[in-house]
Amino acid sequence: MDHVCDVLVVGAGPAGMAAAWRAAQSGLRVCVVDDNPAAGGQIWRGGPPEAQVWFQRIRNVEVISGARVFQQLRPGTLLAETNSGVCELSYERLVLATGARERFLPFPGWTLPNVMGAGGLQALVKTGLPIEGKRVVVAGSGPLLLAVAAYLRGHGASVLLVAEQASLSQLARFGIGLLRHRKKLLEGWALKKDFSRKGAKAQSKTRYLSGCWVSEAHGEEKLEGVTLVRGEERWRVACDYLACGFHLVPNVELAELLGCAIESGSVEVDAFQQTTVTNVYSAGETTGIGGLELSLVEGEIAGLAAARKHDAARELFPVCVKQRKFAHLLNRTFALRGELKYLSTPETIVCRCEDVPFERLRAHTSWRAAKLQTRCGMGPCQGRVCGSAVEFLFGWRAESVRPPILPVKINSLR
Repeated sequence: MDHVCDVLVVGAGPAGMAAAWRAAQSGLRVCVVDDNPAAGGQIWRGGPPEAQVWFQRIRNVEVISGARVFQQLRPGTLLAETNSGVCELSYERLVLATGARERFLPFPGWTLPNVMGAGGLQALVKTGLPIEGKRVVVAGSGPLLLAVAAYLRGHGASVLLVAEQASLSQLARFGIGLLRHRKKLLEGWALKKDFSRKGAKAQSKTRYLSGCWVSEAHGEEKLEGVTLVRGEERWRVACDYLACGFHLVPNVELAELLGCAIESGSVEVDAFQQTTVTNVYSAGETTGIGGLELSLVEGEIAGLAAARKHDAARELFPVCVKQRKFAHLLNRTFALRGELKYLSTPETIVCRCEDVPFERLRAHTSWRAAKLQTRCGMGPCQGRVCGSAVEFLFGWRAESVRPPILPVKINSLR
């Protein structure tokens, strides 16, 4: 089935929903396409009460769920694969709101069953994974750890501790910076306060440790425990699940395929969220990790700009500037420490799709050479897991993006 619209929005998370709402207000034909079963993205998966106003705002917008955009057929037309086949999406203007994914770093044992991404474990619990009574360690970096830990506690998990790799001094500066962002400060304080008391279902308090990280996961057939490092101290904790993620990485593959300039791993945009490609806009985590409020305001600006409502978009610039200051504070605080580069042993698998160990990768000097000689990044995930890891470990960046940007059926290729 083919779809023709004035404004096509790729991604139905907060930024995409905000863009679609603003563009549709102008009477334009707006279509939203997303690879999830329903709109909302990861943060609003399941339609929480605080998101209902946004679901109402796009109730009359065409939303194509379960569709994965994988190729540009020609300028102004994208291809998306669905369960029933391939659809052509033709547009006059395009808004990219493809969000972000978790960054994973390799360490011994990270491929054991029940070692999961922090957001990944949360998503599984939202879809029915029983977690009540399970012992969980949450580790890595970024505010997502707090949100995940609070969610798991609320569903009965015994969250033993949250290990944040950022130092206490970094977190202290972050707290001072949050004085300018009162809402964020109150949200963080509420989450932290929840850890200091026993919950109705969770049977233990949760410790929050700064300057701490997992150095190894242990187990035979599945995870049995982890080793934690904090300064000179090392100790082992028995657990059933490890939820581990080192902040977020923007999804920029589609933007790169379309020729949009990428700066420091994010899509480069102007004040109206216009990319370097005419009539292509980008909003939300694709332009840099900044949180829900920044995603929403960027989405609104992109939707208004795509509808040629530039004066209305300008009215939102002050809010956007304020939220971007928070984003800069966020990313400075949770920058990864150098010690994490040395967690891998020679045998540690870095590319899980192709079983490529650290020892084989460090013999090369570029991403291209490593791909040619080891097939690192050439498996089903197309470097989405190992790509950000080797960038951190070796400073390598992907040199090109080719279609299809996602694994698809042979019959879907044209």
